[in-house]
Amino acid sequence: MSALTLKVAVNLTTQAIAAGRAIAAAPLTIAVLDAGGHLVSLQREDGASLLRPQIAIGKAWGAIALGKGSRLLALDAQQRPAFIAALNSLGQGSVVPAPGGVLIRDQDGNVLGAVGISGDLSDVDEQCAISAIEALGLRADAGVTA
Repeated sequence: MSALTLKVAVNLTTQAIAAGRAIAAAPLTIAVLDAGGHLVSLQREDGASLLRPQIAIGKAWGAIALGKGSRLLALDAQQRPAFIAALNSLGQGSVVPAPGGVLIRDQDGNVLGAVGISGDLSDVDEQCAISAIEALGLRADAGVTA
């Protein structure tokens, strides 16, 4: 696969919702962005709160912008707050440095896009994104450090 299609993006959101329901997560909002940071799909479950779409997009956009999962952006925010502040200024406030933004990679490691999820604890959001990506036979890159 060389590009993220609408069909794949919709399947990712469907899989993420299923993963959330399987673990009784709070209502989720799932954003899928292509490798250029453009929104391809956005689904918001009934009951998801007001700013969830912007947060989900911000998690995915940050991952695309810096080429690493938003878990590492959260670590950057703790260790280098001035850098994250500058990044958010340059990105017009578009980066949300919290787990839940996961890069979508093909089997060769190429970035196809990112999934951003908001609605539950960030670790739960991230778990649902990883589950969705892996369910489609793609590689999830959440920025987990070993």
